[in-house]
Amino acid sequence: MADAALDRPPLRERKKLRTRQALVDTALELFTENGFDSTTLDELCDAVEVSKRTFFRTFTSKEDVAMAPLRDLWAAFLGELETREPGTGSLYGILQDSVLAALERMPAQGWADRAARSHRLAQSTPSMGANNLQFCDRTIREALEILHHRFGAGLPADQRTRLALDIVVAAFHCGMEAWSSSSGERDIDHLANHLRESFTAAPEALVLVPDPRAAG
Repeated sequence: MADAALDRPPLRERKKLRTRQALVDTALELFTENGFDSTTLDELCDAVEVSKRTFFRTFTSKEDVAMAPLRDLWAAFLGELETREPGTGSLYGILQDSVLAALERMPAQGWADRAARSHRLAQSTPSMGANNLQFCDRTIREALEILHHRFGAGLPADQRTRLALDIVVAAFHCGMEAWSSSSGERDIDHLANHLRESFTAAPEALVLVPDPRAAG
């Protein structure tokens, strides 16, 4: 019991985490029901009973809070890259294993539903799509810095590292889309299965040869 108490974050930190989660849950509910653009920041803060100052201590924008579940995943991905050993596998393998390991770190309770909502909102909201492109570019650049810092001596000084990252991100989005639109269970395990299928399909897609006999 004493060890469990020592592992708990301080009360102030727990309150901050509860407020953050309340903002995310309420934002996703309001944005889904009323529309992202039609929901004001004042309405969100009033619903959670926090000030705008409190909001901006946690998030930078409406887009940021709406995409928090998926951005938490990519933050965990960067953390995995920082600690993952190179082993004997390929860079592509390291990257996809890091995504899947980050997914395992997401909360089992509720995260998958929040992630699916975030994804659907991004698909239907232009301002969120544009914001996501900027976030994706920042994440890829941070990942490149980590890779070159940790494995620089073993990485070629050309475009291949960036391309490997781009392919993993593209495969992730394909897997996410398939999972979000499927009629199956929307939980972390099923998302992981969809991601594995996309990661496997990506290299095969690069060598596809169209069959002209199939035309017409």
